[in-house]
Amino acid sequence: MTNAMKLRNAIRLTSMYNVRIHAFQFPGCCEIDIPANTVSNESVTDPLEIPVIRTLGGATYELFIFHIRDWVALLTLAILVLVLNIIDPFNRFVGETMMGNLMYPLQPNTVPVAAVPVIAIFIPVAIFVAFFLYSKDITDLHHATLGLLFAVFITGVITDATKDAVGRPRPDFFWRCFPDGIAVYNNSTGNVICHGEHAVIKEGYKSFPSGHTSWTFAGLGFLSLYLAGKLQLFNGRGHVAKLAVVFTPLLAAMLVGLSRVDDYWHHWQDVFAGAFLVQPSGI
Repeated sequence: MTNAMKLRNAIRLTSMYNVRIHAFQFPGCCEIDIPANTVSNESVTDPLEIPVIRTLGGATYELFIFHIRDWVALLTLAILVLVLNIIDPFNRFVGETMMGNLMYPLQPNTVPVAAVPVIAIFIPVAIFVAFFLYSKDITDLHHATLGLLFAVFITGVITDATKDAVGRPRPDFFWRCFPDGIAVYNNSTGNVICHGEHAVIKEGYKSFPSGHTSWTFAGLGFLSLYLAGKLQLFNGRGHVAKLAVVFTPLLAAMLVGLSRVDDYWHHWQDVFAGAFLVQPSGI
């Protein structure tokens, strides 16, 4: 689009949305100062959303201030995730006859816990930044990042609240509860009497649903939707190539989920539930 076309669009938008612009947006053009007209369309509530001012200096700060309530809500969700991780989950009854499916070996994670936020948050944000460097659209970067974080943290709250409420033992629960291999049960109730480390046992009651799976599907699922929009997936041009790009993040999320079953940290139902419950928040 030429500078003249940009200028004409800017004049049209300023007359519609009651905003002011200056010549630094249009290199090679003399300085202009367009007076704001009275806004007649009551449905227009936020001039920051208008494309003509998306790259103005200070737009990042103005966007943040305008969406301050959203960021406060996001901070609240993050605090809830921390609290839900601190409290002890429900200790579901585990009898001796149930141990047949809970005696898988206790082994390290193929995908470490620290890698989950990198996969679910930092990789998508890096791609958002790459699009920003190309388009210089600060509004798109802000909204994409905010939407991603909401999807991930809402999913985190739902996942951790469900983990704490259900208290399903992991497939390796026996070795968490009895690290020396000597099982001890209550003579009256038949429930386990664990003598392992508290933190390890606590984690052993958090099998359902899979947090690795839900977090990665939330972040990478959001990224897939973002890429589908940016690549104009359904515009009739290059469907196969675009589909490959769009579904790559979902494939990565699926592999993370499968690793949880291979590591014996989750039952297959946990992984399926983790992938399923994220769909409403991701969309």
